[in-house]
Amino acid sequence: MTTSAPITERRYVAPLILVTTLFFLWGLGVNLNDILIPHLKKVFNLTDTRSSLIQFAFFGGYFLSAVPAGRLMEKIGYQKGILLGLLTCATGALLFIPAASVQLYGFFLLALFVMACGQGVLEVAANPYVTLLGPPETSERRLNLAQSFNSVGAVVTPFIGGAVILSTLEYSREQLAAMSPVQVNAYHTSVVNTVKLPYLIIAGIFLAVAVMIYFAHLPEITDQDAVEKKSAGKELRDILQYGHLVKGVLAQFCYVGAQVGVASFVIRLAQHTVPDMPQKAAALYLKLHLIGFMAGRFSGSYIMKSVAPARLLALFALCTLVCLAAVLFGPGLVALWAVALIGFFHSIMFPTIFALSIKHLGPYTKLGSSLLVASIIGGAVFPVFMGFVSDHSNIREAFFVPLVCQAYVLYFAARGYKPALAPGLQRVAVASSIPE
Repeated sequence: MTTSAPITERRYVAPLILVTTLFFLWGLGVNLNDILIPHLKKVFNLTDTRSSLIQFAFFGGYFLSAVPAGRLMEKIGYQKGILLGLLTCATGALLFIPAASVQLYGFFLLALFVMACGQGVLEVAANPYVTLLGPPETSERRLNLAQSFNSVGAVVTPFIGGAVILSTLEYSREQLAAMSPVQVNAYHTSVVNTVKLPYLIIAGIFLAVAVMIYFAHLPEITDQDAVEKKSAGKELRDILQYGHLVKGVLAQFCYVGAQVGVASFVIRLAQHTVPDMPQKAAALYLKLHLIGFMAGRFSGSYIMKSVAPARLLALFALCTLVCLAAVLFGPGLVALWAVALIGFFHSIMFPTIFALSIKHLGPYTKLGSSLLVASIIGGAVFPVFMGFVSDHSNIREAFFVPLVCQAYVLYFAARGYKPALAPGLQRVAVASSIPE
């Protein structure tokens, strides 16, 4: 399938650019978790299961904030919703400073939870908003392009983390055992304090963007939808009649779980495959994984000019399955290069699943979007499964978990995305699917 429709319209260029900055910001927030997991693991002497609670707290925040955020967006609109999300994110980032001072693992989890609640609000607002800023035919391309800047944030993150968070000298267990309690405490304090500066900077960026959003004039393009929603009596049981949305929510749940799980344990996989590999050396494979993620986002948006989004999603899901098989059964270096390559094939999945799932929802778009954001809870669930498998076997066998997840994504891309509307809802959806 090819399309000659423009990616957006002239009147929407400035709002699209401004909202796209949000995708960059939460790319920083989400992917710093992949640095925090091994970092806090050594400070608090955590098992893989307990260290994965970082992702559980973060994506649990997404889950709990998603549906309330969708309801809130209906009342206050996109611009005020985005402002609320940015301020909440800044608050969560600032909480890292006292968390590092008191050195409590639970405090770090609280800070991540608050930050994630803010990012959940941003996701509910920004993703559907981008799909509406232009022709419906190019909504998948537009969202992939905006999400490409999320991957730029993801690529920047390990460089920040490697330079700042992972900058402290590493000691082996034997070396730590030979130290006095005072020396061990001083070492742990220096390690924990490295998180203060990056999260202080991130909080400052969130606040700066909030100021820009406050003074901007973002078009509110859903006033008509709000009237239609009220007359249509939008309820959860109605929206669940959109079969492609239900399947899309499950596909997003599986994809996010696979993507977060893989990225969370790239460093652990490298150190397991090559014993005694330092964290900073192992982080190279995470950098390659994220660089591939960014390259896939930009190239995927371009390829969608000539390849149907669902078909490209199916191809990338199939390639991801091949890479995961290589991680599970290939020799050491093959497994490491395969896990790095997975980043490229994961790249288009979130925005493409999102855009395909909310097609033809019309006045139900905000509620559908909130359900898709709630499905990000997969990022909390599946890494814990992977940590459990790793603790009871090894980190390599834990990659069976994302393998199962990607199998369902392949099904969605091949068949599940096709709209299946209940007869009574077809008229409402079709009449409202084109933005004013």
